[in-house]
Amino acid sequence: MLINELLEKTARLYPDKEALVCGRKRLTYAQIDIFSNRLAHAFLAYRLEKQERVGIYLENCVESVISIYATLKASGIFVVINPQTKPNKLAYILNDCSIKILVTDTQHYTSAKEKFAECPNLKTIILIDSQDRKLNFYQILDRFPASQPPKNCIDVDLASLIYTSGSTGNPKGVMLTHLNMVSAINSITKYLENTPDDIIIDCLPLSFDYGLYQILMAFSFGGKVILERSFTYPYQIIDLILKEKVTGFPIVPAISAILLQLNNLNKYDFSCLRYITNTAQALPPKHIYRLKELFPHVKIFSMYGLTECKRVSYLEPELITRKPTSVGKAMPNMEVWLVDEKGNRITQPNTIGELVIRGSQIMKGYWNQPELTAQRLKPGLYGNEQILYSGDYFKMDEEGYLYFVSRKDDIIKTGGEMVSPKEVENVIYELDDVVETAVVGVADDILGNVIKAFVVLKEKSFLDEKDIILHCQKNLENFKVPKIIEFRKSLPKTPSGKISKKLLSEGVVVDSAEI
Repeated sequence: MLINELLEKTARLYPDKEALVCGRKRLTYAQIDIFSNRLAHAFLAYRLEKQERVGIYLENCVESVISIYATLKASGIFVVINPQTKPNKLAYILNDCSIKILVTDTQHYTSAKEKFAECPNLKTIILIDSQDRKLNFYQILDRFPASQPPKNCIDVDLASLIYTSGSTGNPKGVMLTHLNMVSAINSITKYLENTPDDIIIDCLPLSFDYGLYQILMAFSFGGKVILERSFTYPYQIIDLILKEKVTGFPIVPAISAILLQLNNLNKYDFSCLRYITNTAQALPPKHIYRLKELFPHVKIFSMYGLTECKRVSYLEPELITRKPTSVGKAMPNMEVWLVDEKGNRITQPNTIGELVIRGSQIMKGYWNQPELTAQRLKPGLYGNEQILYSGDYFKMDEEGYLYFVSRKDDIIKTGGEMVSPKEVENVIYELDDVVETAVVGVADDILGNVIKAFVVLKEKSFLDEKDIILHCQKNLENFKVPKIIEFRKSLPKTPSGKISKKLLSEGVVVDSAEI
């Protein structure tokens, strides 16, 4: 099964059902299918060949969604580029994967047009708001037929490149096939128990796989997506949840931090909401308990995933208060285990090791980076399969439930001891006035590193450095207690809403991105 075939099947079943709402635009499944057919014919007329790349450089909008499916229908590979990407990095991505067609808008085109001369493979630019009919998205649609283009792909062909920044260097393109993505869609929608009655609000960028898959999943089962640009105006999102009778609300910890600071949430009737999901970074237990108080009827799915295989595990909602720091067990159709530094499987419970993943969702590798691919994909257990080494440390309890410890790169070595930043952060989050916190290692001549905590407090809080250190001393071993506390008004975020420890270490003060 191909991703675009999931849309086509749903459009046949529910042609007049609303599929996508974005601002004032409301599109049915039939409309999205027809628009993407027309655009696919346009791409083919522009001589897009099988498995060539189409870049989508836009804010969340209906044109982004249409462009994704049009690329797939034209047998191409879609590349959604975060709209906050600066011109230099944009040019790197365009050249790295030889993007042939770019769909953008006038504002982004104007800011980056000088760089396009450095991209020899870029042949066509389509603007969703251009006054030039030759370049205008909708004028182009009008010139091409609504019929379905011929299918030239099979499920092992690439469907998407998702560029992830990583901790250092240039972004790397994660190669995902139709099979990878459809496998993930089937598995996730199975444990979320999605039905055509589900209405999902998506405030996450489509360049972030968590945001992208809200569209891909909903279109596979006939649900509706309310697509927003961000969570910048939380009361507006709440109004939409109530107005549209939203049943599914995917969040990241930065969203929960904002949500839980809002006044009078109890006055709203959230009876329509069926589930909340979280991934990217684990929710602090304090956030989980507060969300359960506010939404007692709502299923909360604590999950773990990475772009290289979309999703790995989820915790059954009924266990969320008994195992609040766990991200659950492997999701359907996936197998996981832990290995030590020598690559040997760990069998002893509660022993820290690197998470290894086996399943059909695993990427094909990093585009143009065979050496980096070889570090993450290694020979598997059977035949010629490859398994994914996550680069993340976990523990597994006696019941087989996973607990995230740290990114390999984030683990802090201090005075010969290994410290998980997540453990320290969870303790600091126990303080009522703490809104956000991030723990990093700072170089020290004697200990190698000392622990530093960045903390955001509620307005008018009287909490000070001594209060935080005393609380940590009561709840942590001495070597895990932060030596330095720095208060901030906000913490820098990645485009996907994660707190960026890299930017913190570089001294960035102002929040770098919208959620």
